[in-house]
Amino acid sequence: MAQITIKGVKKNYAKTAVIHGVDVNIEAGEFVVILGPSGCGKSTLLRMIAGLEEITEGEIAIGGTVVNKLEPRERGCAMVFQNYALYPHMTVRKNIGYALKVAKVPKAERDARVMKVAQSVSLEPFLDRRPGELSGGQRQRVAMARAMVREPKVFLFDEPFSNLDAKLRVAMRSEVRRLHRDLGVTSVFVTHDQIEAMTLADKLIIMNAGKVEQIGKPTEVYNNPASRFVADFIGSPAMNLFEGEFDAEGHFVHGAGGRMNVSQLNGVRQPGRKVVLGVRPEGVRRTGADTHGAIPAVVDYVEELGASRLIHADANGSRIVALDNDSAELKSGTPVHLSLADSALHLFSLEDGRRISH
Repeated sequence: MAQITIKGVKKNYAKTAVIHGVDVNIEAGEFVVILGPSGCGKSTLLRMIAGLEEITEGEIAIGGTVVNKLEPRERGCAMVFQNYALYPHMTVRKNIGYALKVAKVPKAERDARVMKVAQSVSLEPFLDRRPGELSGGQRQRVAMARAMVREPKVFLFDEPFSNLDAKLRVAMRSEVRRLHRDLGVTSVFVTHDQIEAMTLADKLIIMNAGKVEQIGKPTEVYNNPASRFVADFIGSPAMNLFEGEFDAEGHFVHGAGGRMNVSQLNGVRQPGRKVVLGVRPEGVRRTGADTHGAIPAVVDYVEELGASRLIHADANGSRIVALDNDSAELKSGTPVHLSLADSALHLFSLEDGRRISH
């Protein structure tokens, strides 16, 4: 296991900056997931840790050793790629053991280590097959076994499940989590899939446009997003977000003149203050018209989820999604009243998108 320390790291391609001063500390044995949309710089950051991309500015240390000038093979990292990167002409056994052969590990030891990791990822029956004879999930297991057999200080995963179907992705997530529990090796996993991130991570690093938006445990990031971007990116469906301002009575005025009673935000309700109000769908409930602070809305459509459903509605020009457990039929165009849970409200600056404490 090894700690990874990233200090002031920047990356430029010619005159274009793609990573803007990242500072991250990954503890030894942690499973950290870097999450963000396509093009945010997450894979570039991972490749800089691995030594596959040069660092323009800053410092990366692995296990206390600065690795900026070290070759990839000298860093103690093993990387699992999205496209498996297997040798098609070699058997599974030879693919897994190739790095050991290059390192001149004696054949008896090599065979024993290959068999050990093959057993840990259930590949023993396939050791004499070639990659073209395997399914996508089996090939990904070979890629993982090839990384494991090197006994690295750090595992790096670059969107390894992107080519797998939904059911297999779930199975592979469980496999990776089990392996991490058994091996305890420091792991950094890059993905744009938030469900993957939330289920795998000890710690999340949320990136946007080459910068770190927030670092924290999955529950912390979900319950206390540090910015409007994080609030909108984390959660499925996304958080309801309303741009508006507070009026003289302290109501939140949004959209085409809609007004919400948000007395629980008493400390920040300065008249004329322009903000973004956020509430997750589970914080929105159907209620009676006589409920204090009830928001009148009209149902657009209902998304059935089985045990629950999502009501997509229009609240005076603003879209709002509510989580509902009622099984009664609800048609498009039906008037409803919605209430916002006191503890579920989030507030963000309209200018810079950062969270406002209240």
